[in-house]
Amino acid sequence: MIYYLYQINELAWSLTPLRVLKYVTVRTVAGAGTAFIISVIIGPYLIAALKRFKMGQIIRNAEAPALYEMHANKEGTPTMGGIIIIASITLSMLLWGALNNINTWLVLLTLFYMGLVGFWDDYRSISKKRSKGLRSRVKLALQLIWTGVIVYALNSMPESRVLLRQLMVPFLKEPLVNDMGLIVTFIFMVGVIVGCSNAVNLTDGLDGLAIGCSSSVALSYLIMSYVAGHAIFSGYLNVPYVPGSGELAVFCGCLMGSCLGFLWFNCHPAQVFMGDTGSLALGGSIAMVAVLIKQEVVLVIVGGVFVIEAMSVILQVMSFKLTGKRIFAMAPLHHHFELKKWSETQVVVRFWILSIIFALLGILTLKMR
Repeated sequence: MIYYLYQINELAWSLTPLRVLKYVTVRTVAGAGTAFIISVIIGPYLIAALKRFKMGQIIRNAEAPALYEMHANKEGTPTMGGIIIIASITLSMLLWGALNNINTWLVLLTLFYMGLVGFWDDYRSISKKRSKGLRSRVKLALQLIWTGVIVYALNSMPESRVLLRQLMVPFLKEPLVNDMGLIVTFIFMVGVIVGCSNAVNLTDGLDGLAIGCSSSVALSYLIMSYVAGHAIFSGYLNVPYVPGSGELAVFCGCLMGSCLGFLWFNCHPAQVFMGDTGSLALGGSIAMVAVLIKQEVVLVIVGGVFVIEAMSVILQVMSFKLTGKRIFAMAPLHHHFELKKWSETQVVVRFWILSIIFALLGILTLKMR
């Protein structure tokens, strides 16, 4: 909104110190700070409201009684805290983002849609008094529908159609595949958007774990979005130039600030959980940023912790079905280490360290081409 007002009165504003608002870097930092402040301010009110409406977490105890004993005290802790994340990002983007930018709206709409899917899942879980909400097939179908909408929208715009169908991989200057075709592109987008949203969801099992890792991923994509939207930098680093994608850096700044603000209440012992409302929204919006700047494959590196967590579940299920034996004490992986007598704080902080390392490696791929 502020940037929109600047565009309307550019001549008048250019004569004041407020002319700095035309710079993406300034609005990115301002957006991050605003999102953090909004999160910290509205957090206590929303937590109180969630308690009043008895929106408490349901803890499962059937699969691992030992783990249930460690987490039993968390039962009843307010969930659906992802509303704080979505609200703070949205308000900050409306304040500092460019409202006439299609990239901005695609990411925000993805944030809303995935957040609504997660909210429905959380609500059913709480209302049914069980740890599982929506059926997996229903949740997957809803995610597939949105992926189809995104592919259709990007394929309908001449400026994004060519990039949409290209397959860019780290360490190569040119696309590995120039045109994947619409069907293969859709399948690839499913892997990115649905995979990322569910991977973040699986990681959200300990106080501060998913939100801390999301903040480092957001910082990494903040840098990559800024580079993709800068003609000189993108040309020098041989990455796809995507006009207008600098606004995605503003979004990533708001996302990072919101993550840190939510961590204020989600650190151990957590006062609120993000629930599927937050985890699906975070994963979906991060994936959407990666899609728009053509850094989807790099997400495997940047979001290394999310990938490891998701793979641990896949391997555990496959091993049990094929051999009847489990590879890990429990999946996702963070629970395995808990059962191996790591404290919750040790698991979370060590995974944060890994997430920061993965984020730095992801940024490094910009240069290694």
